[in-house]
Amino acid sequence: MNNLCVAHRGFSGKAPENTMAAMEMAMQDPYVQWVEVDVQLTKDGIPILIHDFTLNRTTNGRGPVGERTWEELRRLDAGSWKSKMFKGERLITLGEFLKAVCGRLRANIEIKTKGNMYPGIEEKVIAEIQRHRMEHDVVLTSFEPRILARIKEIACGIRTGLIIDSRPEDLLLRMQLLRCSFLSISHRYLTADLASRAAKLGIAVMAWTIDDARTMRRVAALHKDILICTNRPDLWQEVMLT
Repeated sequence: MNNLCVAHRGFSGKAPENTMAAMEMAMQDPYVQWVEVDVQLTKDGIPILIHDFTLNRTTNGRGPVGERTWEELRRLDAGSWKSKMFKGERLITLGEFLKAVCGRLRANIEIKTKGNMYPGIEEKVIAEIQRHRMEHDVVLTSFEPRILARIKEIACGIRTGLIIDSRPEDLLLRMQLLRCSFLSISHRYLTADLASRAAKLGIAVMAWTIDDARTMRRVAALHKDILICTNRPDLWQEVMLT
């Protein structure tokens, strides 16, 4: 099947992002083969799934994620903001996520950090991946090259990917120097030429985040191997299978 579907933060078009409800909904869709999630650290060093650096938007908590322990965070409501249907849905750890998707979905795990916000996050994420024996089913991605370089120092066998919201002329050279085999790029900057050159170098390309049919068709037409990252796996099915 061409242009595989990546469920962005789970099936986040219908369920609260980065929660178990969103993952379960993604797993119930027979056409979802990948899921993209975001990982940060709690105050006590537990890797958890959440996108924003603060709790404000997606939970009933307030303040920075990294200033709360897991015991505090696990009590929060991470579903009501999306719908009353998901009231009581909670945040989940990376370990809980990996256990749920193991053998069912491949995972694009974005390490969310800035500067030295989460010292040792790479080691903790890799330890969880190894504990669940999912080294060959994940790719670790980041906007920050130093994170990707550190991952290769710790576990050279785990795939890494650069996330980027631009298209510098030396993009593929940068990736080769970082030993990245995955490119996560905004669909606005993706071209047929870039996708083709990446494929020849063995670099997988994922375009994010596409939630309208017209853009999805346009990006899919650029190259058959481009992964389509979307909040709407149902739209992917409508566009790609008709």
